Amino acid sequence: MSNAHPWLDEIPWTTKKLPREMLEHRIQRALTLTNLGMLGTLGLNGPIVSPLEFYADKFTIYVLPQPGSPKLKAMQRDPRVSFAVANPMAGWVTAQGAQLFGKAEILEPGTSEWDYGMTIFRWQASAAEINTGFENPPQYQLMRLDPDRIVYTEHFLRKDDYGPRQIWRRDEKHEQASDGFSESKKT
Repeated sequence: MSNAHPWLDEIPWTTKKLPREMLEHRIQRALTLTNLGMLGTLGLNGPIVSPLEFYADKFTIYVLPQPGSPKLKAMQRDPRVSFAVANPMAGWVTAQGAQLFGKAEILEPGTSEWDYGMTIFRWQASAAEINTGFENPPQYQLMRLDPDRIVYTEHFLRKDDYGPRQIWRRDEKHEQASDGFSESKKT
């Protein structure tokens, strides 16, 4: 038993659903606490997971993949992706992160979608680091992920009797909380 956090011992976990507005607030916060995420794609020889820089506009993720990279080629063949972000943890009590699922869209330079995405993606930081100049953004394809489903994990929610794994769906009717085990049967 945890003396400091006895509510962590409760098994099975509660599956009480967090109100949508609160869940969306927490997901947005998780997507702003870091700009390093893990992109999962389906390569010719199996899964590819790549750590990379990202920036979010609410739940929409923008990534500037390296031209010709295996992850870019994989997304062009099969746009189904998973994107994960986790914040540093010091045990279960602080575990927090989000997994986003959907189809990657590859945006071409010069399109209005690309122009907008480059106002979200902070390319200037990389330009300063690798000394490529600030006059114009790099003319690379930009990946946009507008997720259909987000699995948000925060074990501190258990303290307030909410499920530690909350599932957001674009279609509100199917939102749910998970005990952490039954969702794996659907994956």
